[in-house]
Formats: sequence, C-alpha cells, structure tokens
Amino acid sequence: MREIVHVQAGQCGNQIGSKFWEIISDEHGVGPDGVYMGQNPQQLERISVYYNEAGSGHYVPRAVLVDLEPGTMDSVRSGPYGQLFRPDNFVFGQSGAGNNWAKGHYTEGAELVDSVMDVIRKEAEGCDCLQGFQLTHSLGGGTGSGMGTLLLSKIREEFPDRIMSTFSVVPSPKVSEVVLEPYNATLSVHQLVENTDMTFCIDNEALYNICFRTLRLASPSYGDLNHLISLTMSGVTTCFRFPGQLNADLRKLAVNMVPFPRLHFFMPGFAPLTAKNSFDYRAQSVPELMTQMFNPGNMMTACDPRHGRYLTVATIFRGRMSMKEVDEQILAIQNKNSRRTNCAVRPIRRWLRCYWLMERRRTNRQRLDMHVAG
Repeated sequence: MREIVHVQAGQCGNQIGSKFWEIISDEHGVGPDGVYMGQNPQQLERISVYYNEAGSGHYVPRAVLVDLEPGTMDSVRSGPYGQLFRPDNFVFGQSGAGNNWAKGHYTEGAELVDSVMDVIRKEAEGCDCLQGFQLTHSLGGGTGSGMGTLLLSKIREEFPDRIMSTFSVVPSPKVSEVVLEPYNATLSVHQLVENTDMTFCIDNEALYNICFRTLRLASPSYGDLNHLISLTMSGVTTCFRFPGQLNADLRKLAVNMVPFPRLHFFMPGFAPLTAKNSFDYRAQSVPELMTQMFNPGNMMTACDPRHGRYLTVATIFRGRMSMKEVDEQILAIQNKNSRRTNCAVRPIRRWLRCYWLMERRRTNRQRLDMHVAG
C-alpha cells in the first residue's frame, strides 16, 4: 500500500491536523480509542495509507506532531481523539517561537529539528511503499512558518524522490492579529516554491467570508474555520483513501495538476456550502454543485479566479451520480467563455475522480471538491 506520513507543525497546524484526523477517523469507522467500529469493508481497503495497524488491532495515525511549546500538545492530548496518537510522536520544545520566523528556522526550531526527523524517519521506515509527506502549518506564525519550512528542506534533502504536499494557511491583511505575519509569510514562500510539489493555499479571510455570507454564522470561531479546512482536506485526500472509478495517489495528483514545477500553488474549493436553515431548499444536483464549485464564494482562498486564467482543474466527486452528466457539465464549463477563463499557453487539463463510499452522516448528499492550480 502507498503510505503517507502526516506532519503537523505549530499551533495552527496542530489544531487543523487534529480536526482532520477526527474527520477521516469517522469516515474510516475508527473510534477515539483506535478500534474499528465501521461496517463497510471499503473503509478498511486503503486505511493503511494514513494509519498503522498495531498488534492489538488498533489503528494508529501515521502522524508526527510538532511545536516549540508544550501547550498545544497538551490541548491535543486532552481532545476527543487525543489518545489515538502514538505518544512517541509528540515532539515539542519549551520556549516557543514568539511569532518569529527566524526563531523557528534558525534557533529554537533548529535545535529541535533532529528529534523531529528521527520520528519522521522511523515512520517512513515502517512503510511498505512510502508515496510522500503531508504537512499542515500556518505561514503567519513562528513555528509553522519557520520550523515548518525547515522541516520541508530537511525532508526534501533526505527523501528527494518522495512527493511533498502542504496545506498552508496564508495570512490576510484583513484578518490579522500579529504584525509579523507578512514577514513570516514572505520568508516562507521561497521555501515552499523550492521544496514542495503541491501547496494548497487556505486563507483566513476567505474562510471568514464563507462563514458570514454563505453559512450565515454571526460570530464564527476558529473551531468553525478549522472544520471547513478539515473538510477540504478530507475531500482532497479522498482519492488516496477510498476506492473509486480511477484510483489516485499524491504523484498522480501532482503530475496532472502542476504544468510547471514552480506553479504548484492550488486554490481549493468545496461544495456544497449551505446554511443549515436553507439546506433543504437547495438542489444537490451535479449542475448545482458545478455552479457552486466555480463560485469565488466557495474558494478557500480570497482570490477571484474570474480575473485570471485556469491552468488546470481537478474535480473530485463523492457519492453516486451519473458519469455521463458529470462529463457533460465539465465539457460545458470548459467551452463556456473559454477564451476568458482558460490559459492559451497550454490546453486546460481535466481530471475527474469519483468515489462511491458515502459518509455515514451524509448518505443522501453528494459532495464535490475542486482544486485549481495557480
């Protein structure tokens, strides 16, 4: 099986990563104690992509949790799925980075990075066929940006032929708490350009806009934002974790989505996004999902793709639907206003994946996730 090693760095990365593990554990039927409680054999068919099966029959996430202060680790341990993680995979310091990129990259982070690499190496050596790494972090903090990019360079140095994917929370001037965030992000982007194969850009401003305008939440919390991010991550990784019409892995996704090596920054979108009180009044058909998918209000990055050009688009469907209808809708969108929306340098690439395993709590819903290369 093609395994993935998940790394989460910093407070933001650990909060998002913990929510991600809650979501996919529920989808795979794994309880908070690591015991399988599902009934669908497809839940176990590719579970080893993200989980190790312990000798006692428990499933343990192949995750490495990193921070420069112990408080984040304590909150993860005390969470609903805190006992799911292997205790040896918690690596943390005592001083913190103080929202300073240089501290995370050159001083405090550099002192801890060897211990983190030992854990990552141990997880990689336990894989039958490692396909790559996945990092969740923020570009605005000190640990996520500074130490996160340091880990990227170390992993690239030690595993140069493995795919590196990141889910990076990009700071926004409209939703900012720390004056150093622009500097941290600027210093991190160069590292992402050089040392990653795929970067999914997630913007707090776009998440707040979705909560206010689409979901009609009066005062969204960071838990609400993290839930949106984790749902998007679950959608992205569906093609790795479940059988579908066309199976995929990190390398296939990178090959199909990245036209040029340095153009690997993606805008993820998610559908359906509907307020609770209006969900029963909206159709969840393929045309409706496609309309939502290309709506800038459904993008996880505060960027209007209508003002630019599409280089590549990948759509991942979840649920039972007509492939004929999906192909027709994709072709119609591809041909509609193609001169204004599609890049003329190279033909736009279509890439479809359909996965039939439905979530237990969404048995009558269709879901669509979309990822656009920038």
